[in-house]
Amino acid sequence: MNFDQAFDRLIANEGGYVNLAADPGGETKFGISKRSYPDVDIKNLTRDQAKAIYLKDFWLAGSMDQLPGALAFQCFDTAVNHGIRAALKMLQRAAGVKDDGVIGPVSLAAINATSITDMLMRFIAFRIKFWTSLPTWPSFGRGWANRAADNLLFAAEDS
Repeated sequence: MNFDQAFDRLIANEGGYVNLAADPGGETKFGISKRSYPDVDIKNLTRDQAKAIYLKDFWLAGSMDQLPGALAFQCFDTAVNHGIRAALKMLQRAAGVKDDGVIGPVSLAAINATSITDMLMRFIAFRIKFWTSLPTWPSFGRGWANRAADNLLFAAEDS
């Protein structure tokens, strides 16, 4: 899984411009929120501009390029929704190492020593548990559950 493939999948989940009062991110386009990027003109954000943000601020900043392909996408998608640190902590819990949110040699060794199927199942399970703990689950849970289902299908395809 390379960044271009992961980005195309992500954008299929994230969609276009929305400005829902119930969404804590506020005004959002391609998954880029005004709350996280107050200096970006969200309404006029282009796909290429969003792609550049995702490459620099999520894929590279979260070390997704160091992860096995199937996990790289799952972690990337999670980082976009929950933040890089939360995504990396879920990944570390799935690997059975200290969840400090920093991917280093110990984390990578544990990830690579665990079967990809086990890693994917544990990771997605931790993500679902996280979603269901959020106070916004009643409003957005159906969409998140569908996203988890899509990601399980991607995991089966990728592993």
